[in-house]
Amino acid sequence: MVLVWFRKAEDLALLHAGFGISRATAYRYRDEGIAVLAAQAQDLHAALRRVANDGWSHVILDGKLFDCDQITETTLSVKGEVIDAWYSGKHRDVGANIQAVMRPDGLPIWTSPAVPGHLHYTICAREPGVTAALNWSAADPDLPTLADSGYESAGHGIKSPVKQPADGSRLAPDSRAYNRLLRGLRWQGERGLAILLGRWKAVRHTTVSPRRTGDLVAAALHLTHFEYKYLPQRLLSLDPPMRFELMEPRR
Repeated sequence: MVLVWFRKAEDLALLHAGFGISRATAYRYRDEGIAVLAAQAQDLHAALRRVANDGWSHVILDGKLFDCDQITETTLSVKGEVIDAWYSGKHRDVGANIQAVMRPDGLPIWTSPAVPGHLHYTICAREPGVTAALNWSAADPDLPTLADSGYESAGHGIKSPVKQPADGSRLAPDSRAYNRLLRGLRWQGERGLAILLGRWKAVRHTTVSPRRTGDLVAAALHLTHFEYKYLPQRLLSLDPPMRFELMEPRR
């Protein structure tokens, strides 16, 4: 039932009837399924170390606003004004900001907890310690990170494009070549979030608390790793029956 919900985002009122269980049980199965799947995800340092050990040259950092229902939580802007905490002026939509790290071939390897949509991507990456881990990976396992211009000044290990001069003059040839090379290496990795959204309809729009969006996306990430046979080593070492029991809902 949980897999059907992730894949098709079916109304739980229909699912509980189809599976012959009560509506309350259907909601409980869904919530327990999300919690169990999200708990299997490895932390960012372990994910980066694994990518480096697999021989990849770099990773890609990208962020996305995951759509959710309108809520009434407010906060103060940098100007001291009261604003909607989960409303993004950039996207003109309500949602939770999620940061994702991808391999060069586009496979997402890690996703962050949810943070309010009004925050800038750089702040979203700094608060849960993403930029610190990525700067560490560039120095220790020699695994730099490529990112777009939204992550400017995020650290020495995160490579972002050189911005156009404020006076409107043309970039120097070496800067243009750098930007072109960066775009050529980064484009395929940015499809990582599209893999999650295209495969698991439940993450396209959520009606639960936006603070739970991080667990929802982490659960979808684990299901993606299951399909791509990229499970954490501790799960790959288990016997197949044990691996199935981890995903089976409690009766």
